Amino acid sequence: MVCAWLAALLPTAAHAWGGYGHRLIGRLAEAELTPQARAEVARLLGAAEDRKRDRRMLADIADWADGLRDDHPELGRASARWHYVNLGEDRCRYAPRKHCPGGNCVIGAIETQRGILADPKQSDAARAQALKFLVHFVGDAHQPLHAGYARDKGGNTFQIQLNGKGSNLHTLWDREVVASAKLSEDRYLHHLQRMPLPREARVGIADPAAWAQTSCRIVLRDGFYPSRAKIEPAYFTQWRPTADAQLRIAGHRLAVLLNDALKPAAPKRGASKPIAGNKP
Repeated sequence: MVCAWLAALLPTAAHAWGGYGHRLIGRLAEAELTPQARAEVARLLGAAEDRKRDRRMLADIADWADGLRDDHPELGRASARWHYVNLGEDRCRYAPRKHCPGGNCVIGAIETQRGILADPKQSDAARAQALKFLVHFVGDAHQPLHAGYARDKGGNTFQIQLNGKGSNLHTLWDREVVASAKLSEDRYLHHLQRMPLPREARVGIADPAAWAQTSCRIVLRDGFYPSRAKIEPAYFTQWRPTADAQLRIAGHRLAVLLNDALKPAAPKRGASKPIAGNKP
């Protein structure tokens, strides 16, 4: 299996859903945060006093992890493998030792960063960074080609022709499938929020391995890999509903993950409450 393909690719190769799609996932999740989770997210991101930013704070950090190679090269290199997992050659059956050695894949990264975010003993800086990673990686796990084949580097070497220009299947799914709807971010968000939550959203609700395996199975469907290099409008008509469903599910699962990680700590068993009037 090719394990290090992502680090050698062009910067756009890791941008699942593009910034546009990642922002949509963040905004979908924001709408489902509990008051407690919203307050803690705002505190960690320093956005508590900015009500407008508070409504879009997850969207504003959703593409942060894709900018690391330019903004923070060392962290970008260290986290390069955390954006994807290659399951296609194994019919989408995840084996941690094979597909995610050392936790260096999108599944392991989500599990690790979730643990950091949920740990109040961690510094605020560490927890804020974990939050930024989680918002992005949950989106990555739902882009089918971030869980696809190693042999074509997640569709990056599968060449296509789009609007008379050369491209590849990964870029098509990162950007063009969603962009083909030709909707503003606000209108697309409204479209996604009006969709009934797909039934499969509740399957493996807290299990990133299940998310990635489901994403991988989309790659294996007939027609996902186009039979001709030239991409026709019918491809978008066929596959945009799948992309929409993945965005919708990702937003919901991200909210569930954050609500759980940021829920108030339960009182310790046996801890007694002070009795009114009894002062030391």
